[in-house]
Amino acid sequence: MTLYFEDLAVDDEWTSDEYAVTEAEIREFADQYDPQWFHTDPDRAAEKSPYGGLIASGWHTAAMSMRLLVDCFLTEAATMGAKGVDELRWREPVQPGDRLSVRATVLEREVDSDQRGTVRLHVETTNAADEVVFSMVGIVMFARRDT
Repeated sequence: MTLYFEDLAVDDEWTSDEYAVTEAEIREFADQYDPQWFHTDPDRAAEKSPYGGLIASGWHTAAMSMRLLVDCFLTEAATMGAKGVDELRWREPVQPGDRLSVRATVLEREVDSDQRGTVRLHVETTNAADEVVFSMVGIVMFARRDT
């Protein structure tokens, strides 16, 4: 069933399955997009970083969060893209072996036109210890049902 703007209500919530983060993907993403030593060099990161080892780029964490959000909710929704993101925060480092999941909650909804509405979604990504590692408020456009 496709979810349209009219199907969404404040406080509606979705939770994703878990995603296991690997060292290989952390390094691959960082090599391509954020080649800082604490993302790419596990030996140096273990010795010299305050994190005690390799950590994922915050942008990689955002990308993994987006994938989980699409899989648990947006695939079945009549989304039309996003207007932006507010309150993006990297709260805890993500390390190899972490298991991430996403929870998305509708904060607000507003009609834009006969064709679409905007929904503010609070998104939190947590690890297996239920620590919030990433959060944001997505400003997402949803198609309205044909009237």
